[in-house]
Amino acid sequence: MSDVITRGSMFPATMVPELVNLVMGHSAIAKLSQMKPIAFNGSREFTFTMDKDVDIVAENGAKGKGGATVTPVTIVPIKFEYGVRVSDEFKYGSEEVRLQYLTAFADGFARKIARGLDIAAFHGLNPRTKAASAVIGANHFDAVDATTSASIITVTGYTSGTDDAAETLDTAIAGVTAVDGEVTGIAMSPAFAADMAKVTNGSTGPYMYPEFRFGGRPAEFAGMGLDINPTVGVVATGGDADYVIAGNFRDAFRWGYAKEIPLEVIEYGNPDNDATLGDLKGHNQVYLRAEAYIGWAILDAAQFAIVRSE
Repeated sequence: MSDVITRGSMFPATMVPELVNLVMGHSAIAKLSQMKPIAFNGSREFTFTMDKDVDIVAENGAKGKGGATVTPVTIVPIKFEYGVRVSDEFKYGSEEVRLQYLTAFADGFARKIARGLDIAAFHGLNPRTKAASAVIGANHFDAVDATTSASIITVTGYTSGTDDAAETLDTAIAGVTAVDGEVTGIAMSPAFAADMAKVTNGSTGPYMYPEFRFGGRPAEFAGMGLDINPTVGVVATGGDADYVIAGNFRDAFRWGYAKEIPLEVIEYGNPDNDATLGDLKGHNQVYLRAEAYIGWAILDAAQFAIVRSE
């Protein structure tokens, strides 16, 4: 390792897989859906469906028209960024000191990226400001609801603390299966999981789902992948909370990341545009900045259902 990490240098190759693995371990989307690398200029997925069932043809009989629908979906990566100021002892310190900074920063960045991916793809919000992101636009689950032609199933009016959590979840899943969809995964808010823990068999009966009791976080429920994650319930100011996003995360949703995750060490200027903290050199600081390029697409909105408050 050189004495000085210069601007634009990369994490060592052995650290990039570690960073990505940490992201996958802390994201509902990464846990429930398929991930594939994408190019910086985007990737194109094609959804392919056969419009009819197979046809039985008699001997010497005429064959009928089948037909198929192919729809292109483009996944364009979006830049996610995080930076932090550190003392310039990072630059002049020993290799051990620099490694400690890098390790702490890499772990923190991975966790923030994981949370940010969920918030952006679920709700279309800038994770830092919790405001709607023009960069994301309508490419998120909260945008493709029952008011659009995408026809995602939406179960509204759920109130946390009530005793109908299981029935509401069943209604949402039944909406997907009713249109020949499949539910492979459930992203659930902690509030909804707490309601599931309180469901009983009658007023004095036993708890029906003890796996949710005492903050339990089961990895599966009814044969489907499950992730209990606070990112499901993140809302913009004045917005309505989501409690559950369930659907075919395996086949009807894709996300991917750009392979290079650069670490830039900035020594001069005011890279975070903070008027109070001011110039780095003037305060004996350097700035660590990492960026990840992540893209996603909902390939078939009809195979998803959302439970929300309104």
